[in-house]
This record gives sequence, C-alpha cells and structure tokens, in this order.
Amino acid sequence: MKMIFKAFLKKLFGTKYEKMVQILFVYLFMFFGLHIADFQIQIAPFIVYLMVSTFTAGVMWQTLSSEENAVNMQNMIMLPFERWKFVFSYIAAMGLYVFLMKTMPLMIVVIAVSVWNQAVILGSVLCAVNTILMTAVIFALKRYWYVEIFWIAMVCFVILFAGDKVWFIPILFANIILALLLLQGVNGYAFYIQENRKNLTVRSHKHCLIWIYFFRYLKSHKNYLLNTVIMWCVACVLPLYFRQMESSFAIPIGFAILSLNTPICILLSCNPSLEQTVRFLPAQKKNFCIPYCLFISICNIIVDVIFICSWQMQAGGMNVYMITIGIYFAIQSAVCSAFLEWFYPIRGWKVESDLWHHPRKYIVPTVMLLLAGVVGTIPAAVFILPVLLIVEILIMSFWRLALNSYEKMKNTGCSVHK
Repeated sequence: MKMIFKAFLKKLFGTKYEKMVQILFVYLFMFFGLHIADFQIQIAPFIVYLMVSTFTAGVMWQTLSSEENAVNMQNMIMLPFERWKFVFSYIAAMGLYVFLMKTMPLMIVVIAVSVWNQAVILGSVLCAVNTILMTAVIFALKRYWYVEIFWIAMVCFVILFAGDKVWFIPILFANIILALLLLQGVNGYAFYIQENRKNLTVRSHKHCLIWIYFFRYLKSHKNYLLNTVIMWCVACVLPLYFRQMESSFAIPIGFAILSLNTPICILLSCNPSLEQTVRFLPAQKKNFCIPYCLFISICNIIVDVIFICSWQMQAGGMNVYMITIGIYFAIQSAVCSAFLEWFYPIRGWKVESDLWHHPRKYIVPTVMLLLAGVVGTIPAAVFILPVLLIVEILIMSFWRLALNSYEKMKNTGCSVHK
C-alpha cells in the first residue's frame, strides 16, 4: 500500500516531492503578506465550510476525471494489487494533492482576511477531507446517482443550518467514516477512465478541418461545455449587479469578465500530442491559429450577446456603440488567448485541474479589464481600439519573426563552431 501511494504521489509532486516543499513556502509568504495588510472581513463559519466543500468537490472531480491520470493508472492496474489497498492509496494521493495544491490556498486567503479560531480551521479541514472522500465515492458509484444526490443535499443542509453548532464536528466525523466504509467496497477499476477517441477520428479528407476538430473535442469533453454554459448563466446574472453603475463603464467590465472561459483557451496545452502534430506539420501556424482565434471569438461573441440581451431586458439603454465594444472585446481577447496558447503553452502540468487553475488564465481578463477602464473613462478611445488591435497583431508577428531569425542564427553559429 505504501509503495502504491508513493508511486502516485511522486507522479503529482515530483520524484523528491520538491513541488510540495516549494508550494508550502509560497503559502507561508502569501499568508503573512495578506495578514500584514490588516484587511479584515467577517465571514460566517457555514459560509467558509460551504466554500471549502464546493471548491474541493469541483477540483477533486476534475482530478479524478483527468485523462493524464488514466494514462498513469493504465500501467498501475496491469500489476497485481489488493482492491482496498489500491483504492485507498489512489484516493489518499489524489486527495492530498487537491488539498495542498488547490484547497489550502483558498483556506489561507480566508484565514488571513477574516476573524478565525481553531474550531473554524478544524471544521474547514474536516470539510475538505469529507468532500474528497464523498467525491471519490460518488465518482466510483455513479449508477446510484439518486442516492448520491440525497446524500449531497443532506450534507449541504447540515453545513447551512448546523455549521456553528457544537455537534457539527461529530457529524462530519461520522460522514467521513461512512465514506471510508463505502470506499472499502469499491473496485479500483472504477477510477480508470478509458479515453474516448471515437469523436476525434478523421474518416476522410473532408473531415480534416480544424473546425471539425474543435467541435468534436468539445463534444467528447462535456466538462468544457459545462463551463461554457456556466459562463452563459453568469452573463445572464451580471446585469443584476452592474445595473446601478453607469452603463458606459459597467458593460465593458462585463465583457472583460466574460472573457474568462478557461477550457477553450487551453486546447493546445491540454493535448500535447495535438501540439506536437500541429507544430511538426508545415504552415500550421496560419492554418491552426487563425481558425482557433475565430473559434474563440465566436464563443466570446455568443456569451457577449447573452449579456447584451440580459442587460437590455433588465436595464435597457443598449446601443450600437456598446455592441461595437462587445465585438472588439471578443476579438481582442481571442487574439491574446491564441497568442499565449501558441507561443507560451502550459507545460509540466500533472492533471487537467492544473491547467484550469494556472495563473496564466488571468492574464487576458486582466488586460481586458484595463481596456475596459480606459473605454469607460474615455469613451472616445473606442475609435482607436481597432487600430490598436492591428498594431498588436503586427508587433506579435514581427516579434516572433525576429525571435525565429535569432534562433536560426544561434543554431547556425553553434553548428559552425562545432
């Protein structure tokens, strides 16, 4: 059991667990940095517990659904193993990774900016552990979905109405024991996901279109589509919070926020084999990047249209000027996302949740927010934004051309020296 646990742990944290040590130092500086700022807010315990539980559940589900884990497990399940030892080793490694890499930063931020005590910290840790085990059970026993929905509803009910009670901790312990007993009867093969490549198969030359690949890829990855649907829901709700602000300032900010659609902006990073194929074939920079940029633009325009319609129904006052800003923001964020994905893809990740929560995802929305502030403050700036977009594209092209020339000269010099 210890050997299996170490094998999974080294895959996630490195051969010498160096990633674990590095991240603990980062958390230490992050906590003291926020604590010294002396920014305090009051957060009810049940809000903290619910926040930790929902966030941990989402990340744990993403981790268990990772195709990279499927490749790693394919080698592990070929070896003889005892069922309960394999299951507990795998869940312990995945749970430790989710807690240290994902949940702990959230807890540190909450503890640093709020009034806390030891009971809240203990309750948060237990909520995270409870959620990790519950998610593993639900993932392995999907066929009992009706019972699992009732189980989730009961846990949420206890958190909401008994989060500040004395008997909340014993209830969590009891639920953790129940989850452990259920995991004891789970087969290790329940956590192995076979890659579904049927929808990505190219049948003839008529299917060799990058657009077909994009839609097939989204069809075979339902969680990517779910994230897009969530962004549509956010677009419907945003006008409720922004309608008290000036429309010329609030609407560009809404467009900037809605550019945060992580899955469609990491299609190369999440598929290293596709990236290798695209970069190997000739003239693929143009053949891939232009359709990819248009694809992201269309996804952004759809969510912006939903936001515009929701704003018109709730606040009114929509005009051609604001629609023009929406089209510009959709294209601008698509260009920036495609540029980052082609020239600076994310590498060295362990599971797909690392991609979804990588700091790079905030670069484009931050740039869009800055542009939204400029447009909201200086309305006349909208007329120079298309020119700015063209200049950006030219600068990117010349910059990459110069970099390629430098690399060729460097390689030639090295060859001559040899």
